[in-house]
Amino acid sequence: MSRPVVCRFAPSPTGYLHIGGARTALFNWLYARANDGRMVLRIEDTDRARSTDAAIAAIIDGLNWLGLDWDGEAVSQYSRADRHRDVAHGLVAAGKAYKCYMSGEELAAAREAAKAEGGVYRYDRSWRDRDPSEAPAGIEPVIRIKAPLDGETIVDDKVQGRVAFANKDLDDFVILRSDGSPVYMLSVVVDDYDMGVTHIIRGDDHFTNAARQTLLYNALEWEVPVMAHIPLIHGSDGAKLSKRHGALGVDGYRDMGYLPEALRNYLARLGWSHGDDEIFSTEQMIAWFDLDGLGKAPSRIDFKKLENLNGHYIREADDEWLYDAIRDWIVPTETRAKYQARKEWLVAAMPALKQRAKTLVDLYASAAFLLADRPLALDEKASETMGADGQALLAEILTGLEAVEDWSRETLEAVFSDIAEKRDLKFGKVAQPVRAALTGTTASPSIFDIFLILGCQESLDRIRDCLSDAGL
Repeated sequence: MSRPVVCRFAPSPTGYLHIGGARTALFNWLYARANDGRMVLRIEDTDRARSTDAAIAAIIDGLNWLGLDWDGEAVSQYSRADRHRDVAHGLVAAGKAYKCYMSGEELAAAREAAKAEGGVYRYDRSWRDRDPSEAPAGIEPVIRIKAPLDGETIVDDKVQGRVAFANKDLDDFVILRSDGSPVYMLSVVVDDYDMGVTHIIRGDDHFTNAARQTLLYNALEWEVPVMAHIPLIHGSDGAKLSKRHGALGVDGYRDMGYLPEALRNYLARLGWSHGDDEIFSTEQMIAWFDLDGLGKAPSRIDFKKLENLNGHYIREADDEWLYDAIRDWIVPTETRAKYQARKEWLVAAMPALKQRAKTLVDLYASAAFLLADRPLALDEKASETMGADGQALLAEILTGLEAVEDWSRETLEAVFSDIAEKRDLKFGKVAQPVRAALTGTTASPSIFDIFLILGCQESLDRIRDCLSDAGL
């Protein structure tokens, strides 16, 4: 009987949740959920100099925002150091690891000699078979694994395929430092085993680690988890993703106004595919996700595609939810009170505003006329519509609107149609000064949508403000 699926996300808390790490977390989460399994979260905080509480909080915040939950409490790798040490000493007792008393001076000299010869230093296994009684005084030993001297270590990877590593190239690497602190390679293997991890899905920058970790699994006589090493995300130019390509952290994408649903969908398609499907719900992702759909080629981030996908999710989102999302992620603290006071207008405007928005930042910017105080400041293009002809047209429209008894789309459209016909103008020409008066810009949703959102009194007052400023 096969073991229940357990995946893990194991970030190092040295900064924000990287976009590549977010995709790794997503793939592990999807695979666990697709197989009725569990995903555990392990914080690999053994690098005490670089690990910070702020970084841990940022990672957890990023996962929560993306909607990626985990099972059980987050585990600190550092807190398990005693267990890692016990395993290292157990390997020594079993004859599968040994204490190396090479001094720091000897190590430095060996490295310099290798460098002088143009080579790379490799430990010569000088303490592999020596009796510990020969140990020099005052030297605290490291513990090294006894790697096989010949043969191969095989990694059967779900993405990279079957890869053989010559054991002579793996050397007797250190698993416990002279100060008693365990190295990453050992800690990862012990933690994955103790946490019951059955599948390791991670970036292919860890692929060389897979061989050494497999060697440790074999020495400990533990079952090796299924491994899937996914290619890294590259920039649009094919180069390694860096700051010049755009935001690297999930928090940056949130600040730019992307929705978590859209980013999840987009990240799922970076390195995994399900036929030609591009847009799918979280439920569909879980139902369809498998390791066979993972590709070998690096994915290139495409902001235009992400924007278009985000625009789709904005159009599909609930209007009240969008109002809350903008408030929580975009609106400055000093504007919150006004934003809350004009909630009715803003929610009513969402169906029209979200049709052209690609991000929440776009959506917030397009709603600026609803938050502006009267009299509205007109931008340059809007001011150009307020020449003598525009003002005269606006005055005529105001007269027609003031006579309207039923403030509905049909009656408002009738006023504009009558004036357009009377003046022999196209509708757009008639609408220009009105749009400017209502919004302060020349780009907005339909003016009839705006009339209905603002209501009769506010609409008329905004038009009167423009005519008053013009001295009419």
